[in-house]
Amino acid sequence: MDWRTRLLDPAARSRRDYQSLATPVYRGSTVVFDSQAQVSDDWQQAENGYSYGLYGTPTALELAARIAELEGARHSFIVPGGQAAIALVYFAYCTSGSHALVPHSAYGPNKEMAEGMLRGLGIDVEPYDPLIGADIKSLIRPNTALIWCESPGSVTMEIQDLPAIVTAASETGAAVAIDNTWAAGVMLDAFALGVDVSMQALTKYVGGHSDLLLGSVSVRDDRAYEKFGPVYRQLGLAVSPDDCSLALRGLQTMAIRLEHVERNALEIARWLQKQSDIETVLHPALPSCPGHQHWQRDFTGSSGVFSFTFKASVSAAAVERFINELSLFKIGLSWGGVNSLAVVYPDIDRPGKDYGGRLVRLNIGLEAVTDLTADLERALQRIAS
Repeated sequence: MDWRTRLLDPAARSRRDYQSLATPVYRGSTVVFDSQAQVSDDWQQAENGYSYGLYGTPTALELAARIAELEGARHSFIVPGGQAAIALVYFAYCTSGSHALVPHSAYGPNKEMAEGMLRGLGIDVEPYDPLIGADIKSLIRPNTALIWCESPGSVTMEIQDLPAIVTAASETGAAVAIDNTWAAGVMLDAFALGVDVSMQALTKYVGGHSDLLLGSVSVRDDRAYEKFGPVYRQLGLAVSPDDCSLALRGLQTMAIRLEHVERNALEIARWLQKQSDIETVLHPALPSCPGHQHWQRDFTGSSGVFSFTFKASVSAAAVERFINELSLFKIGLSWGGVNSLAVVYPDIDRPGKDYGGRLVRLNIGLEAVTDLTADLERALQRIAS
């Protein structure tokens, strides 16, 4: 064989019985078959064998299997990010003429997709009060295909009455999907409450280090699995095996990270409650958070993201100055990483509420809690002076 040909020969030259604690990073688009009879283009690789890298290499399928195991799902689809996960859910359930419900407190880009692309495709997505509970049945129509939940809500942290919503949906056949990112898929057992689909931005707590973009869509049963698979294939939601490898590594430390940020976030939230310029602390584990009783019933813990509002006597300009005065807390929109973040939401849109530029969201990282409270105290003192 010519040396040029030998350079391209994929046959292994070394032993392949190496056993490691780490899942290998399998990079590849082309799957090689032993015979023409075995050639297929099948997205059901977990059952029928590998066919194409687009549907996931062994690295991606290992991550999918582990997420499914954690959430108690039939299967988890790994996608390029949280927004891709949201899109997959919409397109699996909604077609032109469908009606869907989404809470006012949902992740902003979810609502943007509802009001933009989906409306253009003839899909009517109606916003609803996240605290509506069983009364959501009054909004369900004959063509309601999907009810979104997000608990706690994005930024304003409302805890939804999921069992009541699931009961109302089950009477009509509408599917219920939840954005389960805040609970990392482990502090809220969505499937035990009857939810059909649980999605996460793995970018957040699973990744854990602000260095990857991934999402997951976990389905409860075979029916949902068969419904999602063809849409997943047609959308071409390929993921990087390198990012999947980082997520698998993140899973190994997620438990201790969540324990740390839960403890520190609660300490900081309680400290903020005592500060004279703070009006309300919106932390699900505190009675001041809307729907706190549902958190007590449904959740096994809390994570490191919560919000608070300044009193009306503090101007929006002073709140912005407070953010700029912080040192340890970095200014950033994402969360779930090891660094603490703070950001003000001057234009948050919630019906019947005007936060007046006084709503701040914190992500608590792994820094010492004494340093974080000192940073917050210093910034509060500077805007007071």
